[in-house]
Amino acid sequence: MTIHSKTPRRAFLQWLTGVAVGPQAAWLTPAFAAGEAGGRGKVRIGDAAISLQFDDQMRSRVVSTRDGRALALTDFEASETVQRVNGKPIRHFQLGAAQTMASTGPHGKGQSLTLSGRSAEGLEKTVRISLFDAYPGFAWLEVSYRNVSPASIRLSGWTNAAHCLNPRKQSHDGFWCYSGASYSDRRDWVQPVKRGFKQANFMGMSASDYGGGTPVLDVWRRDVGLAIGHVETVPCLVSLPVQSVANGVQMALVSEQEIELTAGQSMNTLRSFVAVHPGDYFSTLDTYRRVMADVGMASPKPPEAAYEPIWCAWGYEREFSLPLVEGTLVKVKELGFDWAVIDDGWQTLTGDWNISTQRFPNGDADMKALVAKIKSHGLKPRLWLAPLAVAPGSDQLHDHADMLLLDKDGAVQNVSWWNSFYLCPAYDKTLSRTRDVVRQIMGEWGFEGLKIDGQHLNGVAPCYNPAHHHASPEDSVRQLPNLYRTIYDTAREINPNAVVEVCPCGTAYAFHNMPFMNQVPASDPLSSWQVRHKGKTLKALMGPSAAYAGDHVELSDKGNDFASTVGVGGVVSTKFTWPLDPKPKDSFLLTPEHEQEWRKWVQVYKQQMLPKGRYRGELYDIGFDKPEAHVVEKEGKLYFAFYAEHWQGPVALRGLGSGSYRLRDYVNGVDLGQASAANPRVSLQFEGHLLLVAEPA
Repeated sequence: MTIHSKTPRRAFLQWLTGVAVGPQAAWLTPAFAAGEAGGRGKVRIGDAAISLQFDDQMRSRVVSTRDGRALALTDFEASETVQRVNGKPIRHFQLGAAQTMASTGPHGKGQSLTLSGRSAEGLEKTVRISLFDAYPGFAWLEVSYRNVSPASIRLSGWTNAAHCLNPRKQSHDGFWCYSGASYSDRRDWVQPVKRGFKQANFMGMSASDYGGGTPVLDVWRRDVGLAIGHVETVPCLVSLPVQSVANGVQMALVSEQEIELTAGQSMNTLRSFVAVHPGDYFSTLDTYRRVMADVGMASPKPPEAAYEPIWCAWGYEREFSLPLVEGTLVKVKELGFDWAVIDDGWQTLTGDWNISTQRFPNGDADMKALVAKIKSHGLKPRLWLAPLAVAPGSDQLHDHADMLLLDKDGAVQNVSWWNSFYLCPAYDKTLSRTRDVVRQIMGEWGFEGLKIDGQHLNGVAPCYNPAHHHASPEDSVRQLPNLYRTIYDTAREINPNAVVEVCPCGTAYAFHNMPFMNQVPASDPLSSWQVRHKGKTLKALMGPSAAYAGDHVELSDKGNDFASTVGVGGVVSTKFTWPLDPKPKDSFLLTPEHEQEWRKWVQVYKQQMLPKGRYRGELYDIGFDKPEAHVVEKEGKLYFAFYAEHWQGPVALRGLGSGSYRLRDYVNGVDLGQASAANPRVSLQFEGHLLLVAEPA
């Protein structure tokens, strides 16, 4: 049914207030049920979890409808707006038409509501909201603008899904948030929202070689959460700003793209979403993963080798010597590790990817001999690589300067860590060169995996190099995933079981690159807290059995916190040196005490193999539940992991099925009694952590 703008205003409003709510799975109607959440709304669409409600100015508010109870999370706000070049926002659009219809597509069956209205400036706005049966609580937004005035209108940006999540009434619990953006200080992805908290969350470059991310922002209270983002299939240069304000937490999806609309011309914003959920951010990211999989963006299933424990030679750093690395292999195998990773330093210069004769005097022959030696110890060899970086003085830069990514002034883009410059991922020669390097590493030298490394690989700046003939400078941004596709497909063509690990060095993983990697580490964590919340995040984004590695345990709290990796279903990893360390200042020497501890944890890991289980991130709220808790379900058992500096008191074991469960500390072999779904609370006491398994009695 369509309401045309020529309908008399009085009749229009009467019609809106006279429509009843039907018993559909996804209900939509131009009316409010009596007493529902109050307000002056005129049109709404909703399902059993969310309602988006619009007033006669096309302002909207978000209402949670879970458990049959309407709870307004925001006030009516100008949620979709544009900004004129002179800085004056266009916020008010007089509602003129509303149409409801059934929807079908890659997400299944659903319903949609399309609204349109005009502003005093002569701009027509159309908003289409879609809800699909398979994803309750997740609403798609498609917003467009058309210039219906006789003169051009110059715009400096647009905003979608701008809302302020109100605080919980009569509560001082506060808020937590997940931000998918990257920062050079490598801050936490999950943080409490304290007074004065503010982040821009730009999805482009936030520093010369830091950028990219996952275009999702989630803010939650103890009782409910609100998330926004976009669902485009390529990276886009937008921001997801979040800010603590007096009446709650503000959030929005913002583009600063400048555009001029001539008379009759239209523009579309990004396909966006608004989601309501219980618990913490995990359910949003899990839903986002499934939504994107519907349109072909799914992470690959990890091969068995991706779950095997990892030793990396980075403990010796760039100046490693071949005898030291080879001498450590016997201890690596003895402790139960299965991978030996040769890290940065094997090459002559970054970008050339020729073998350093300082470390490999006989070149290819020595590299092949090292691979053979690793395999002779029953280990799998993996090699480090940093694509897109090219060092000054390298042959690659001298011979192929046309591959450089250049800014609008013709200057190079710096990769600070390796004192290098960016190559452009949208240039065919860059992809061809990368393909050749992977073929050499895996096809000629015999490595069975790759460690793709570098904060510069998570995102790139727009490229203005005239030699590349880009349709738009943002081609480099949008086509970065093609670099990962090239690496992944080439590696798997050579070895179908190849492990392609991507470590973007502290950045918030870019979701659009994930379909082309089958192992992800905690990526240089600054704390055990980062090991755990990055694990929860990546299990949501890549799947509950993703091959997530806790990265080198030496980077965790006190340098020995295997429990944070094992408890969240992560793969254990280390970079110890043995029997000596040539770096006494920053030594990672495996002492006799460490050896005993490393051996114990590798054995625990291999006995349980929790990464192959199903991570149950929906059971506990990582922000509000104390102690911090994580659960992995595997073969009918539930593996609980609790973390706190000190804990003594009751804990509820969530997710238990019918019947009784025996509880056991599986690290130390201590029985802890029994529990059941009817009586799930147990009294626990621990320092730092407690890992227990609940097994059907």
